Amino acid sequence: MSNKITYQNINNIYFLGIGGIGMSALARYFNANGKNVKGYDKTPSPLTDKLIAEGIEICFEDDINLLDKETDLVVYTPAIPKDHKQYHWYLDNKYEVRKRSYVLGLITQDTFCIAVAGSHGKTTVSSMIAHILNETIGCTAFLGGIVNNFESNYINSNSEIVVVEADEYDKSFMTLKPNIAVVTSVDTDHLDIYGSFENIVKEFRDFARLLGKDGVLIEHSSIEHLDLNTEVSTLSYGLEEGQVEIITYDIEDGKYYFDVDFFFEEILGFELALPGTHNMENALAAIAVAKSMEIKNEDIVKALASFKGIYRRFEKRVETENLVYIDDYAHHPNEVKALLNSVKEMYPESEVTAIFQPHLFSRTKDLALEFAEQLSLADQVVLMPIYPARELPMEGVTSSLILDKVSHKNKQIVEKEELLDFVKKNIKPNKKQVILTIGAGDIDRFINPITDLLK
Repeated sequence: MSNKITYQNINNIYFLGIGGIGMSALARYFNANGKNVKGYDKTPSPLTDKLIAEGIEICFEDDINLLDKETDLVVYTPAIPKDHKQYHWYLDNKYEVRKRSYVLGLITQDTFCIAVAGSHGKTTVSSMIAHILNETIGCTAFLGGIVNNFESNYINSNSEIVVVEADEYDKSFMTLKPNIAVVTSVDTDHLDIYGSFENIVKEFRDFARLLGKDGVLIEHSSIEHLDLNTEVSTLSYGLEEGQVEIITYDIEDGKYYFDVDFFFEEILGFELALPGTHNMENALAAIAVAKSMEIKNEDIVKALASFKGIYRRFEKRVETENLVYIDDYAHHPNEVKALLNSVKEMYPESEVTAIFQPHLFSRTKDLALEFAEQLSLADQVVLMPIYPARELPMEGVTSSLILDKVSHKNKQIVEKEELLDFVKKNIKPNKKQVILTIGAGDIDRFINPITDLLK
């Protein structure tokens, strides 16, 4: 960390990409703590609307006449393009310009930090932990999704304990100093940064080894063999194996009811309103953290039962006798697999249409076969063009790379402007069907129009 910037000497902060999910949580934190917060984003969104309503000034043009010259600190996201004018003006004029991950590290240095990492599930696990703590001993939390209980990605009920979603992209999580680290999974992703699975494993090891000697590592049982950190107390969890595991479970009315074995201690009567066995596993990680924080069993059970989930994580938008519409943020093959398996478990008699928008050219190129295999679980596969995010197009990399490998013939590519027409034509009044929108790009712009159409 630089000696130049401390939390105390920051009064004015400017965010480049303030509407991003992680950036907006930081902006809210500084704003709530009396700092002067301003920022830029490419387009207005529900998140920027909320920030403006909270008193934060935002501009939507990359114009150097609109930036804040009085700022003490400029925070940027890696999604900002390399030729961004405001970004370069701040750099050229020797302002303190830092990545979001650096600032998160700065905030959490002198706190009890619970950091949740992993290729999948980190938003759900960190949100569950934050909700349990918020209902019991309190916490500050910086989350990668909008939690339905508080309609926010930021919580502030105890500044001594901080819950953060620790992102492996661009090695962001290496700025943290965790007291408890959770690793939900280690999978092939972000090969544009790491090059190989072995390098990804090394980075997660480096993260787990940021724990001090008194730290606790909580890891999924499937990654125990990776020996992420053998120098600290370790807890493993999983559906059927681990020191924290499910004893028994039932599904009723879309809810999971389950009992847990925690180090040979039985904790009974858990209730979870999130579908999918993978979410029970996510709950096990949150339970392990809560137990490590010495929260009473009955308080953990009660808090988890009131958890309402996260915006765009298996979010049911329409549910009638025959027609269900679910939206989900899944953007990796294993997430798509978990989603489709959950849908088939809950709606075994329904025909499933998966509308998927691939996210990033690099991820599509690296994982096209895996995406195709998992999407083939759906009865009908619809692909939208790739959402580029921070990337420039790659020659020969389009959604057809995935589509060609889908194992059945009920598949097609639909352009954005044709999507609503496609959905309208595919409603089958007297047939049980589930329609899914899936992806981390701007497919979320279609959620409300599709919801209105189906209602």
